[in-house]
Amino acid sequence: MPQSLLNKRILIAEDEPEIAAILQAFFAREQAQVLIAADGADALQAAQYWRPDLVLLDIHLPQRDGLSVLAEWRGRGGPPVIIVTAMGEDVDRLLGFRLGCDDYVVKPFNPLEVVARAKAVLQRGASASPPPSRLTLGGLSIDLDAHSATLHGVALNLTPTEFKILRLLAERAGRLVTRSQLVEQAMGEDAFDKSVNPHISRLRQKLEDGAAPGRRPHLRLVSVQREGYRLDMLEAG
Repeated sequence: MPQSLLNKRILIAEDEPEIAAILQAFFAREQAQVLIAADGADALQAAQYWRPDLVLLDIHLPQRDGLSVLAEWRGRGGPPVIIVTAMGEDVDRLLGFRLGCDDYVVKPFNPLEVVARAKAVLQRGASASPPPSRLTLGGLSIDLDAHSATLHGVALNLTPTEFKILRLLAERAGRLVTRSQLVEQAMGEDAFDKSVNPHISRLRQKLEDGAAPGRRPHLRLVSVQREGYRLDMLEAG
């Protein structure tokens, strides 16, 4: 069993803020990256763009219940899932296994047990599911091993910092990435919020220069005022 969850992406689909916050804190101790989705629809979108290594999925979620979310994931592949159910809900738990969940935990639970189960699930799948080496979005292709990217087959010639920023934006395509997240995860401890600006400006220009006229879908790097940035994929229109 791995000693930590270093840099593993854990998606917590939980509509009770207190429970989500507790789980987030315990997984953060293991140096995991955590994203919280408060309803089933958000969980589906987050899994598509953020590509978590593991999902903690509450059964009773707003918008889309957890079992229907699990069924959709299993219909098209998807991440390992630990379902979360209330004590006594045996029918839901059994249905979760039939739909393809990897494990379950029962509320109220010990967060340390949840972390241990997450490690066990990831360890079981480690040999069978090697990490992806390429991230694609529309005409954008990011080689995670070579630290390079192409747009419609043409190299973008990114600096190391621009590559890290683009990777973060692509991993969360369609979702806000804050300035502080970019600083912390792409620029190092000596950077500050305003130092993001020139990197974003150059990256946006490179994406615009690499766009092929009339070719869809294409990408747009959007500034969200006073918050951060978002990489949108625009369909033909």
